[in-house]
Amino acid sequence: MELKVGDRAPDFTLKGTPDVDYSLSSYIGEPVVLVFYPEDHTPVCTAQLRSYSTSLSEFTDLGAKVLAISPQGIESHEAFAFKNQIGFPLLCDEDKSVAEQFGVLGPLGFYRRSVFVLDRDGFICYAKVTRAGLTFQPTEELLEAVTKLQR
Repeated sequence: MELKVGDRAPDFTLKGTPDVDYSLSSYIGEPVVLVFYPEDHTPVCTAQLRSYSTSLSEFTDLGAKVLAISPQGIESHEAFAFKNQIGFPLLCDEDKSVAEQFGVLGPLGFYRRSVFVLDRDGFICYAKVTRAGLTFQPTEELLEAVTKLQR
């Protein structure tokens, strides 16, 4: 079941970069931009995460945290983050259970490129789940979704 605007985001705990555990519930009280991406070291994912990382200070200025999730392990994430200077945590959903909870797995079990913006109480206020992962949501669109939470 795909989650939609107005739903409460399910809590999870995943290992991420640097090698520590991240729980979504620990971010209650601040907006969260939750990015599901198919795979480290691929052209579209690299462009997407570099784009968001380049604008990280703008998200931070709005009080928002950015977290990205894919099914690769910690070693892959650390190498990918280092090589591409990704400034936010990359979380490991190796069994794809979090992707399943959010409804972002395609019919063959592959991640669909997806972004959710959560408000301070953990409710989804923006949701985009792609059917084909060749494009990604522009940074400006995500910043606008976070800005709307300030009003």
